[in-house]
Amino acid sequence: MNAAVAFARSRGLPVAVGSATAVALVTTAFASRRVAVPEFRYLVDFSVPVAELAPLAYAVLLAGTLFSPMAELERTAAQPMRRHRAVHLLVLLGCALALSALPLAAGATGEVCLAAARNAVGYLGLGMIGARLFGSGLAWLPPLGMFGPTLLLGVRFDNTPEPWAWALHPASSTSAAVVAGLLWFVGAVAAATGSPRAAERAEQR
Repeated sequence: MNAAVAFARSRGLPVAVGSATAVALVTTAFASRRVAVPEFRYLVDFSVPVAELAPLAYAVLLAGTLFSPMAELERTAAQPMRRHRAVHLLVLLGCALALSALPLAAGATGEVCLAAARNAVGYLGLGMIGARLFGSGLAWLPPLGMFGPTLLLGVRFDNTPEPWAWALHPASSTSAAVVAGLLWFVGAVAAATGSPRAAERAEQR
């Protein structure tokens, strides 16, 4: 138990979960609001619930906890870290899904929360990929890199989401769910088999 607590603290997990929960509570307060998508190419009237956009914030905050500045010590630890890493990844996923369900308490529909959960999974996967490639401090790069084009270019002339803009698709979209699941899987593999960059470790000392 002490080892698990130390593992979580070394990555700033309690702070990240607390911050993500605060964002989720604010999201819940505005669960009935919708955000207009600023589509630049066509004069369309497309909007999405706030609850479906908020998972971007959960993902960025949680993905930033993947690696510890004490990686060298963990490599020489008497207890293997593989189990702790696997549990950590599942905890991040569980937190993202639980936070996505909070708007239900404010009257959000199950469909909205399912879409939010899918987006949380996909953006968390992108965040984990970002943490592996650029370091935990820059885990936000791939999620925001996807989020921007999705908002600006993700709606077609007929007022429906582009096929690649999975985060705008309804909860019933199988293709969007598959993309989100694949992103999480790739991110989880990258996080489980990777380690922080040398530059990141030096910055965190």
